[in-house]
Amino acid sequence: MNFNLLIENLTNPALLFFVLGIVAVCLKSDLEIPQNSSKFISLYLLFAIGFKGGQELSHETFSTEIAWSILFGVGISVTIPLYTFFILNKKLNIFDSGAIAAAYGSVSAVTFVTAVSFLESQQLNLHGHMVAIMALMESPAIIIGLILISTFNKKETKTIKKRSILIHSLTNGSVLLILGSLLIGYIANDKQAEGIAPFTNDLFKGFLAIFLLDMGITSGKKLKSFFSFGLFPTLFAIIIPLFNGCLFAILSALVTDDISNRFIFSILAASASYIAVPAAMKITVPQANPGLFLPMTLAITFPINITIGMPLYFLIINTF
Repeated sequence: MNFNLLIENLTNPALLFFVLGIVAVCLKSDLEIPQNSSKFISLYLLFAIGFKGGQELSHETFSTEIAWSILFGVGISVTIPLYTFFILNKKLNIFDSGAIAAAYGSVSAVTFVTAVSFLESQQLNLHGHMVAIMALMESPAIIIGLILISTFNKKETKTIKKRSILIHSLTNGSVLLILGSLLIGYIANDKQAEGIAPFTNDLFKGFLAIFLLDMGITSGKKLKSFFSFGLFPTLFAIIIPLFNGCLFAILSALVTDDISNRFIFSILAASASYIAVPAAMKITVPQANPGLFLPMTLAITFPINITIGMPLYFLIINTF
């Protein structure tokens, strides 16, 4: 079953379009997705997943399980930066360690969207409250990363404005859109939601495939200069997300028995932010090198999660 699940994931059209993007860069092709189109597709995916999550949430009854799940999700986002920072700081400087720790503690909305597609292929549905948990997990890791940098930085540098980064992380476009769409989906009744269902449901997988093509092109371009940093960042970007995903796939049994919820928790723990965190660090910690943490999260961790990670976490959840 494990082998079949891996093959099914590796032959998924969306993933193959991601590979095509990397191949296009290697072949020096002029293939590219226009920037405006790429941004529109990103917004569409966040809108669609948020709205559908809101619809699911409107049919759920708030329970102690949901409350514990929210605390568990935020706990993941706080815990991961705390131990990854010290692993990273053995080889990297304070600024890069804090930025990368924040990235791996935060979440990737695109990995989340891909995970929803994986669940659908397994005839499982996403529960609406998991969309809200994903959005809530964006900010804590950024704040923890900044606190770690401030605490362990011994040099006199520009003071990090924690209030500005807190406001930025909460008003970040991706967070605001997915929370807003979640709320609108929650408010809309079934008849109203049915009116835009062809847009939110039927077009979803096609847009996801084109978006992953664009992600493949972006990843391929960023890989060129990355390997000058040595082997450590590559090993970290492979091992840590798999460790996080497997660990929290098991620990998630403490708060829920639902397979789809546990799978989403594992994906959220394994994923790394390459949108919200880089944007935040650019403003508050310009000393952090984006040429290091962007390829780690986007070009290595992201494909590792959607190829090896998802079948592995799903297998663990069905075993434990």
